[in-house]
Amino acid sequence: MSDRIRAHVYVSGRVQGVFYRATTRDTARDRGVDGWVRNRDDGRVEAVFEGPESAVEELIDWCHTGSPAAEVDDVTASREEPSGLDGFEIRR
Repeated sequence: MSDRIRAHVYVSGRVQGVFYRATTRDTARDRGVDGWVRNRDDGRVEAVFEGPESAVEELIDWCHTGSPAAEVDDVTASREEPSGLDGFEIRR
């Protein structure tokens, strides 16, 4: 599908141990976005979103708030070529 885009996202702040990954997964699935999310050793959360442009943009906007217990300081997102991800998973 040519209308699919891919975003590589990094989220910093208090975003680990606050159900950020699980809430991201559920929110992505609700919006029909494929990809993955994981904690990084530097304290950030990293995610890749693939799907319709409007849904991916909504999810990036959502990342600025995240899970109810999160305190997000910054979100950076860069565009990449979609690779055909299917489903959404939490990576370890």
